[in-house]
Amino acid sequence: MDTWKLGNKEFTSRFILGSGKFSLDLIEAMVESGEAEIITLALRRANQGGDANILDYIPSHVSLLPNTSGARNAEEAVRIARLSRELGCGDMVKIEVIRDSKYLLPDNAETIKATKILAEEGFIVMPYMYPDLNVARDLVAAGAACVMPLGAPIGTNKGLVTKDFIKILVEEIDVPVIVDAGIGAPSQAAEAMELGATAVMANTAIATAGDVRKMAEAFKLAIRAGRLAHLAKLGRVQDHADASSPLTGFLED
Repeated sequence: MDTWKLGNKEFTSRFILGSGKFSLDLIEAMVESGEAEIITLALRRANQGGDANILDYIPSHVSLLPNTSGARNAEEAVRIARLSRELGCGDMVKIEVIRDSKYLLPDNAETIKATKILAEEGFIVMPYMYPDLNVARDLVAAGAACVMPLGAPIGTNKGLVTKDFIKILVEEIDVPVIVDAGIGAPSQAAEAMELGATAVMANTAIATAGDVRKMAEAFKLAIRAGRLAHLAKLGRVQDHADASSPLTGFLED
């Protein structure tokens, strides 16, 4: 079976639900139609007020991935991660350190700092980062269990704007590369997997679709197709035409 690992946890699904636009319908669609095995959750969204608690609607077989959404520096990210573990959310944590409120781009330098501290404390650290090879290497050296480069700015649905840089990470980094943010269509998810990405995280593309369940299933199938294409190894690309059937000897004696 084609599985992958984060720390000591093994997964079969390569489709991860992000936490941006949470709803109970979205969770159900991702688990039932998308077959997601990991769902991220910003700690501040765990209880939306009243009697509703999103945690009550996440099945026990799905791994919860708390993130440090809202952290503006490494210190705040570390504090949120520690709090999530104390609340029983486990050792997996997605590090998000974002100072820029307009473009929501990750602060790579502060992310490296937080990753080192939390990895030394036994966390399975999954850092969200702007795709840069040197930063990715520093994150791995700091103890990251994977790297999570953005495909495009959060919530834009623009797809693999950073495709060339993600390809470099896939080729050069030995930990899983999970494409996070900006994926807006199943075709874009398939393309990320064809590049060799380990998994894809999405939220807005499914949450804003006309039919959430159908879109979750479409993403699931696209990710599987992209993974299979990567394993099969894509055919060559060339600049000139090459007939699939011989052109010589046609109607000759």
